[in-house]
Amino acid sequence: MLALWIVGVPAVMGAQPQPGRQPAASTALHTEEPYQDSLVNVIARLVNFAILACALVYLLRSPLAGYLADRGAQIRGDLVNAAEMRQAAAAQIEEIDRKMKALPGELEALRAQGVQEIAAEEARIQAAAAAESDRLLEQARRDIALQVKVAERELVSHAADLAVGVATERIKQAITDEDGQRLVDRYVDQLGSATR
Repeated sequence: MLALWIVGVPAVMGAQPQPGRQPAASTALHTEEPYQDSLVNVIARLVNFAILACALVYLLRSPLAGYLADRGAQIRGDLVNAAEMRQAAAAQIEEIDRKMKALPGELEALRAQGVQEIAAEEARIQAAAAAESDRLLEQARRDIALQVKVAERELVSHAADLAVGVATERIKQAITDEDGQRLVDRYVDQLGSATR
């Protein structure tokens, strides 16, 4: 900026037309002056740029170096992480491929196990049904035997009742009052001899 001020101010002042004078481009004699003014102007700008660039390099060198070092370390860390992630992904893909190759065998094993379990379940159900059938049949036999015994008792009781009824009727028809008195007397004598 200092160079621009030193070199640029006269160049800019020389380039401005003075009052009462015509501009340099309008006269034929002054054709070189704009070229010299522009050359001095360009050189002033280049020097100004060089000073600015040097000042920026001097002032920004350490922060820029720190930033670039940090950024380089971050990029290296990211590359290491990416390599680790790539290896982990490759391992996962390999594991998935291994499982996919083993899947048909596992499915066949599960299918065979299912068939065996179904057969075992059917056998268990058949055994349970046979045991239940045998239990029900045995219970029915016991119930029938019990009902036969009850019916036999009822039949014997009814037959006895009928026999007593028939005997009573026969006795009533066959025994007269005299025979009844004689039987009562004999019974009394038997009781009397048993008590002595």
